[in-house]
Amino acid sequence: MREYQYPLNLDWTTDEMVLVMNMWDALEQAYEKGIPTEKFLKTHQAFKTVVRSIGEERRLGREFEELSGYSLYRTLQEAKNNATGKLKMKG
Repeated sequence: MREYQYPLNLDWTTDEMVLVMNMWDALEQAYEKGIPTEKFLKTHQAFKTVVRSIGEERRLGREFEELSGYSLYRTLQEAKNNATGKLKMKG
């Protein structure tokens, strides 16, 4: 795991921050060792309860990609196209 700070909004509650951090962790897992696709999609669903707007999701996803090299958008598309099994991104 690399050393960087997750993109977070300081206006979020602690519970909301945990849900967003779980999304970044699941994204890291998808690239580094793989994650069950269903778990990734459920984590994204929880993330969307905090980050409701597509614009904010894109902004946060771009920030995270700049820091880590891991794309939320590409990973989500892959997960939606292959909704079963293990999600393992190349990158």
